[in-house]
Amino acid sequence: MSIGSFGYDEFIEKVVAFHGSVAPGMIAGGFMVDIALESLPPGDFFDVICETSHCLPDAVQLLTPCTIGNGWLKIVSTGRFAVIFYEKYTGRGIRIFIDSTRLELWDEIRTWFFRSTPKHQQNSGLLQKQLKEAGNTIYSIEQVQVKDVYLSNKERVFTAITLCPSCGEAYPENLGVPCPACAGRGPCE
Repeated sequence: MSIGSFGYDEFIEKVVAFHGSVAPGMIAGGFMVDIALESLPPGDFFDVICETSHCLPDAVQLLTPCTIGNGWLKIVSTGRFAVIFYEKYTGRGIRIFIDSTRLELWDEIRTWFFRSTPKHQQNSGLLQKQLKEAGNTIYSIEQVQVKDVYLSNKERVFTAITLCPSCGEAYPENLGVPCPACAGRGPCE
């Protein structure tokens, strides 16, 4: 059994090195990425949207060239454990998700997925074993069309950098005056 270009055990080692622990979401995410890569035309370039910020984006970053830093990976939090691989200009793609109707044989996966038991009371060894045994059988795939707002522009528009008259920090001038942070649209108060 392999996930991406790694054997299963090697993938688990990479998960620990990258994520800090053997997170079930990373294991599930690895299978989901693997399903996507096997389902997409070889050689095409795809962007990715994760519908959760928990674990799944790390699996994408570990197994593909798509990262938050290069802009090929976006997080659009719907609260669902799903990943979308799509052609960056047309928006045509596929969505892979854990299919709750396929969890009846996997009690510990179901417990984890529905959070029916607190994490510290879950049997992590059994959960990892069931995720490995279930392989790609607990996921579904569907064709999707991504909204235009998430598509890449064919030409990158570069704008001049200016200094904010309020805070003095550099920022793209096309974002208005003052900078977004000073205008009250930043992450800090």
